[in-house]
Amino acid sequence: MKKYLLYLLFLFSVSTFAQVKGRIVSPNGEPVPFASVVQSGTYNGTSSNEDGYYTLSLSAKGRHTIIFRSIGYKTKEVSVDISKFPHTLNVTLQEESYALDELVITNKDDRARMIISEAIANREKNSAKTAKFEADFYSRGTFELKDVPDKILGQEIGDIGGSIDTTGSGIIYLSETISRVQSQKPDKIREVVVASKVSGEDNGFSYNSAETAEFDFYENFLPFEVRVVSPIADNAFNYYDYKLESAFYDSEQLISKIKVSPKKKNEAAVKGYIYIVDETWELYATDFILKGSQIEQPLLDSLNIRQNFGYNAKEKLWTKNVQTLDFNAGLFGVGLTGRFSYVYSNFKFDPAFDKRTFGPEVQFVETDANKKPNTYWNTMRPIPLTPEERNDYIRKDKLQEQRKSPTYLDSIDHERNRFKWTAPILGYTYHNSEGNWDIKYTGIATRLAFNTVQAYWLAPGFHFTKYRPEKNTYTTFGTDLNYGFAEQRFRATGTFSHKFNNFSKRIVTVTGGSSIEQFNPEKPINKIVNSISTLFFRDNYAKFYDNAFIKVAYEEEVVNGIQLSGSVEYARRHALYNNTNFSTLKDLYKPYLSNNPQLPFDNETPAFLKHNLMKASVQARFSFGQKYRTRPDGREIITNPDYPRLYLKYEKGFASSIKDYNFDHLSTRITYTLDVGNKGETGMAVRAGKFFNSENIAFVDHRHFNGNQTHIGKSERYLNVFNFLPYYTHSTNDQYFEGHLEHNFKGYITNKLPLISELNYHLVLGAHALSTPEHKPYMEFTAGFDNLGWGKFRFLRIDYIRSYESGFLSDGVIFGLTFLDILE
Repeated sequence: MKKYLLYLLFLFSVSTFAQVKGRIVSPNGEPVPFASVVQSGTYNGTSSNEDGYYTLSLSAKGRHTIIFRSIGYKTKEVSVDISKFPHTLNVTLQEESYALDELVITNKDDRARMIISEAIANREKNSAKTAKFEADFYSRGTFELKDVPDKILGQEIGDIGGSIDTTGSGIIYLSETISRVQSQKPDKIREVVVASKVSGEDNGFSYNSAETAEFDFYENFLPFEVRVVSPIADNAFNYYDYKLESAFYDSEQLISKIKVSPKKKNEAAVKGYIYIVDETWELYATDFILKGSQIEQPLLDSLNIRQNFGYNAKEKLWTKNVQTLDFNAGLFGVGLTGRFSYVYSNFKFDPAFDKRTFGPEVQFVETDANKKPNTYWNTMRPIPLTPEERNDYIRKDKLQEQRKSPTYLDSIDHERNRFKWTAPILGYTYHNSEGNWDIKYTGIATRLAFNTVQAYWLAPGFHFTKYRPEKNTYTTFGTDLNYGFAEQRFRATGTFSHKFNNFSKRIVTVTGGSSIEQFNPEKPINKIVNSISTLFFRDNYAKFYDNAFIKVAYEEEVVNGIQLSGSVEYARRHALYNNTNFSTLKDLYKPYLSNNPQLPFDNETPAFLKHNLMKASVQARFSFGQKYRTRPDGREIITNPDYPRLYLKYEKGFASSIKDYNFDHLSTRITYTLDVGNKGETGMAVRAGKFFNSENIAFVDHRHFNGNQTHIGKSERYLNVFNFLPYYTHSTNDQYFEGHLEHNFKGYITNKLPLISELNYHLVLGAHALSTPEHKPYMEFTAGFDNLGWGKFRFLRIDYIRSYESGFLSDGVIFGLTFLDILE
């Protein structure tokens, strides 16, 4: 009863506007959610909400015909004579009476295949009917948590910003947008957001967009992490079984309801129903479910895609006007449900777009989009809020005002700034919410490790950061300390960094001090893996040198798709030696290899001579086809998977205290990911470079390649690493070329194999090559399985590797632990 009283209050609170509103119910009084409501003969439409309530805006009083349509119910046309606004029109929809038995059908499966065959044959023609359009677009997104405990993994959860109640449930995210969309298939779109609203954030902007809402079943694939085959794709019969369940008439046209079932359990394919219009073979509606495991989203339990199409009798055209995405997810016993609702209305088909209509900017949010008053939303929002959503706005708006007060901010800071006994180990952050700054201490839990130069070492850090939330910028400075117990040496570096804006994202950073560094600046040897391999197996792979330096770095995206970065550094470098022979279990008296990568059994000769050097570098990154969204608070980059990325870099060492250590180094790198539909994706990376005037440069400035001798992989894809190459055997100061190729089938093959298909493992094949003048070409070939794990925890990978250099070299297994870099 309270819910409906809230609705009455809502209806009376809105300003008078040209609106028809009411409720859509079934014969037994149950609400009909997300029904399509369209003004006859137009593309002016809306949708009912979860409780059946709707609001339709009309341009004038007088006589109108309104069409109500929902899956499972008979379409109803109601003529009304409106003399004043708002006009209340409640509607009862009758359940659809299916007429399958009246049709002369000898085999329902054959009939279903015939209908699907016609839909496939006419797919491109029907898609072309709506290929170019303008439309009004509305979206709403809601996330809700259920059964949240007081603690997860020992950490208190709290009320998540006032989102959850004492039962552990509540809306944690609610946002809306109103925009105008221009679209032209296959991939051109521009959206202008005129209104944006986020619950509890008066300065927030919704991330909803028309581009991410586009699920077009007229295309061969749906755009998920693993491409999902459409039920009317060219090769759909290879993936689906079809059964005609029923048929009915709408707008004097026969509609067939066909059950769609994947042939394979874990195939990237939908399950549910497709409704097809007879004779034209257009889509009438879709109602499909996907499992998270099918699209490489293990935390997602299920996703329901539901679309309603409206019919324009004047233009004889079926167009999508309502779409909902419902999902269920969960982890650690906490349930997460969500819904995105979309309404397309006021279509204008085949408009005259000029050359400037489409470009890299796919969404533009107007400056005052988040300043629209409630009266605007109450009149322009096509789907009425539910009582829960309306309460969430009211409650969080009040909380926001309270939480802006200095008293409240002080109380929150007082609580979370409490110093706990675990702080020295896990770290500690002191917050000042009113001043938008914090001081962070990095605990020793992630800054404790072991190597043969320092033995055990600690590296706590202290950083102060001042934030500017309205501009999404910051200024930070701090220090990172380092102490090696065997070396008995203390080092410290200081950092200052300032982000100037959130559009070009210009950042200037100044660092300096004394540090201990790996010879390879890309740090291929994770400190955790190195500590374990050294302490337990006496394999001290990581090699270090001492670096006293001061460095100024700059980065900025000067124009869309072109990012420039550069740095100037003065460094004083000298070689280091092993200072410990300690290990825990194995061969306690066996000596470690030396810290000289070139002379592993020589503990006396330094890897290079002590010297001073100036270094300067300039790098350009070209992201071809890059798109972006422009918001008042910044620009969001959208990489274009159809194009490669190109990197060019020039590095120069000069003014060295040892003349032979000066050098010039020119390099390039290209990365590209080729999407091959539901058959997975191919990743490629090629790098080449050339040194000049560098015959006798210091070994630290050679080009070092990312090898691996630990049998542990730490990245999701192996496109920048050789898994069996020793870390420094192929380092060069001459020319070089390396290439990596890897194809992840993402279940395309394994989901078709008995027994293995139940595991949902993904076959991965790869090849890697390296060429330098000093060595014969080195090659690796790999075959393995990705997406390994248990239930929702899928972060493991295993590969079999064979390496070659003038013939077979070695083989073995690499265990991929993709979480290691997170712990670094």
